[in-house]
Amino acid sequence: MPVQYSGVLEEHIAVRKKVGLFDVSHMGEFTVKGPDALAFVQHVTCNDVSKLAYKQIHYSAFTYPEGTIVDDLLVYRQDENEFFLVVNAANIDKDFDWITSQSSGFDVELKNVSDSYAQLAIQGPEAVKIVETLFGKVAVEMHYYWFDYGTYEGSPCILSRTGYTGEDGFEVYCPPSIAVALWRRSLELGRPYGILPCGLAARDTLRLESKMCLYGNDIDQTTTVLEGGLGWVCKLDKGDFIGADILRQQKEEGLERKLIGFEMADRGIARHGYPVYLEPGGEAVGTVTSGSFAPFLEKNIGLTYLPIEKAKIGTEIYIGIRKKTAKAVVVKTPFYKRQK
Repeated sequence: MPVQYSGVLEEHIAVRKKVGLFDVSHMGEFTVKGPDALAFVQHVTCNDVSKLAYKQIHYSAFTYPEGTIVDDLLVYRQDENEFFLVVNAANIDKDFDWITSQSSGFDVELKNVSDSYAQLAIQGPEAVKIVETLFGKVAVEMHYYWFDYGTYEGSPCILSRTGYTGEDGFEVYCPPSIAVALWRRSLELGRPYGILPCGLAARDTLRLESKMCLYGNDIDQTTTVLEGGLGWVCKLDKGDFIGADILRQQKEEGLERKLIGFEMADRGIARHGYPVYLEPGGEAVGTVTSGSFAPFLEKNIGLTYLPIEKAKIGTEIYIGIRKKTAKAVVVKTPFYKRQK
């Protein structure tokens, strides 16, 4: 998986305006099956799995007892007692160990099936045309955050209308044996629409413009779901789940800090790890969790945690860039949102 093919800027703009193809086979996949599958996934994740219909997906997080984040993930409901979980590549072993350790008392069968799947992401306004040619009308009829099944060269695939770019698009889970053929065919079909193969760098700038969190940068085991701005997937009224009591208490008492987005007012790009100040020459209050030039918006943007009283839109903050401090302004997020 290259960082880039033709270049980050070109790949990024292709996804925003036309279509891009990503190899994301590094992602992890687990299956949860058994009479207690629903109860178990409810227990280990913060979103309300009971609301999912068959073939529906939602975004969620595994939570620790402290309300902090083991990982963020997608939950696919494949049947009444069967779920498909998609987790971050760097966390596959950690996540599987975690859910296994929490499975006592639940009648479930857990499997790490990551090696059984390759994953290609076809993202952008023209993506549906390519996926329709590959798999038929099921692509056109599929709603956002739903999935279905198809075949390619006789091999079963899972098609989901999801992605990590902020654009319309699809993620295709297929046997590794057909991944190269599917990649090449996707590029061939996409040529009339301006498709480009895209690397990990464009994936990062696209998700940042859309304020999609990156585990290990913007959220981790030290940040709670609420602090990370993921309260919309944290259903505190669904019943008990790991960390629910702490999160209910945090919501009731109020947050002390939260993840915010900022735009640079001065020249300079705020990179991951750069110090953040409330005033020039003051003490650092945190670091940039994600930061980059935003190719579509043509702005320098970033994310950081700020004390709640300083997290208001319009607040001026300062980023330490090399030996200087540069002014930035807290702005509304997501930085970019596609028109539907």
